[in-house]
Amino acid sequence: MAAVLNLDDAARARLADRFGPGVAQWCDELPGLVAKLARRWGVRVERAVAGNTGRTLLCRTERGELVVLKLTPERDIAETEAAALLAWRDCPRVVDVLDTDLDAGAVLLAGIEPGTPLTERGWTAAEIDELLPQLHAVAVPDGFPTLAERVRFMFDLADRSAEGFVEPRLMVAARAASLDLAAGGSRSLLHGDLHPGNVLAGADGVVVIDPRPCVGDPDFDAVDWVLRADRALDEAVAALPSADPVRLRRWSQALAVLLAIRPLRREGPSAHTDSLLALAESL
Repeated sequence: MAAVLNLDDAARARLADRFGPGVAQWCDELPGLVAKLARRWGVRVERAVAGNTGRTLLCRTERGELVVLKLTPERDIAETEAAALLAWRDCPRVVDVLDTDLDAGAVLLAGIEPGTPLTERGWTAAEIDELLPQLHAVAVPDGFPTLAERVRFMFDLADRSAEGFVEPRLMVAARAASLDLAAGGSRSLLHGDLHPGNVLAGADGVVVIDPRPCVGDPDFDAVDWVLRADRALDEAVAALPSADPVRLRRWSQALAVLLAIRPLRREGPSAHTDSLLALAESL
C-alpha cells in the first residue's frame, strides 16, 4: 500500500502549484492519515487515480464492494463537495456519500462500476441533455459560492498558466464576458466542473463525480459538452435543447480560451486550439 500512498514528484508539484509549498507536509503525512481512515472505515486501498486537489484512492470493503476515498489538504474543498453531493442525494446520476471526516479533508464515496470516464467511453448529446436538467432540478441550498466567485477563481488559476500561450487581452475579455453572464440567467445548484472526465459510466447510466459546486446559471454546466463536441458550435448548442441556446453560445465564447490553455501547454497549437481561440476572438 505504501507505494500507492507515497506521492511522486509530479503529483507533489501539481499540489504545490495548486496549494503552495506548505502542502509538502500534508504529502508527507498522507500515508499515516490514510492508514488511520482505512482502519476506521474498514477498507483496503487498491490503487490511486490522478487528481489535482488531493489524492483519490480506490478501495474495497471487507465484503469486496468498491468504495472511493478522497483526501484533500483544504477542508473547504471536502466540505463543499460533500454538501453538494448530499444535496443531490436523491438524484441517481450523482455519486453517493458514505461517510466524511471533514477535519481530515476526507470523503468516502460509493464506487461506480465499470466507472469508465466518458473521455474514454464517449457520449451522446441526448444522454447529456437528459443529465443536465436532473442535476439542476434540486432545491438550491444555502452556503455555496456564487457562479461569479467560481468564474473569478477559474480565471485566477488560468492566468498563471496562460502566460506565453494566450494573449492577455483574450483573457481579460473572456473574464469580463464570463462575469457578465454569471450575473444573469436562472439560479441552480451547479456542478461547476462538468466535463467528460467527471462523468463515469455506471451500471444504470452515467454518474457524476467531483463537483466544484456553486450557484448560478445552469447553462454554465453545458459548456464543456459543446466545446468538446466534434461538430460546429451552433450544431452542438442545438443538440442540447434543454439549455438556453443564446446563453449557452455566449458562455461557450467566453470560456473557450480556458479550454485552450492546457492543450496549448502540453502539445502546442492544433486545429482544435485554433478553433477555441477563434471562438474567444469572436466575443
